Amino acid sequence: MNEPLNYELLLEQCSEISRRAGELLLSYHQTEHVISKKSDHTMVTEADKAADQLIIDGLNSLQPQLPIISEESPAPDYAVRQQWDRYWLVDPLDGTHEFIKGSEEFTVNIALIENQKVVLGVVYAPTTGHLWHASTETDAMLLQPELPVKKIVARKVELDNIILISGHSEKGERFKQMLSKIQPSVNIPMGSSLKICLIAEGKADLYPRLGRTSEWDTAAAQCVLERAGGHLTDTKMRPLTYNTKDSLINPEFFAFGDSQNDWSMYLD
Repeated sequence: MNEPLNYELLLEQCSEISRRAGELLLSYHQTEHVISKKSDHTMVTEADKAADQLIIDGLNSLQPQLPIISEESPAPDYAVRQQWDRYWLVDPLDGTHEFIKGSEEFTVNIALIENQKVVLGVVYAPTTGHLWHASTETDAMLLQPELPVKKIVARKVELDNIILISGHSEKGERFKQMLSKIQPSVNIPMGSSLKICLIAEGKADLYPRLGRTSEWDTAAAQCVLERAGGHLTDTKMRPLTYNTKDSLINPEFFAFGDSQNDWSMYLD
């Protein structure tokens, strides 16, 4: 049985950790990067690794008994992980490709998972200082430099005026066919978990992801989106869950605002 945690306090503490990680990332931003490839052929830089260590040290100081899964650290086998009922799930630099290009579209992501569901999430955008956070016991909030803290709410989706947001690499034939059926008013390309946070803010309606992502890419932003009244589901309209299988790869998914629409009908 999990001991109760003070989610409000943890949000403050995780927000501070994410800001410190963001400051560290900015010290590497728009500089020459030492780039290497991981076993899954994705890119990693010294910035990813430095932010990863900072976050792990910070989380261990908060809850030393909780295990951590991070993109930049080897995950235990599922035989070990399936015994966990609570753990941290971290992406220290979401949007590495954009970061390497010098783009501002990258984030720090910290999530708390309990019994396969995300219960707390913090997403920080270092270049703007915008921070989104939420938990199952608190509202979805946006914190901006020198502005009051703002509660955010996903907007109701109007099917004749859909603002769609997509990844820069989302160019496959299935994606194009889906767009031809939806006929969005606008399609905004963007990197990292910023896409999901903008839907939580009510600035976009739908993000269909028909390519590969990992569980650390979605968890923190999913909590923010759900607490804002939106949804993040697989393509059968079931909410994404975590640590349910050997692989940490997500299924294809839809992130969307306040809507009862069945987005799966737009897929072949």
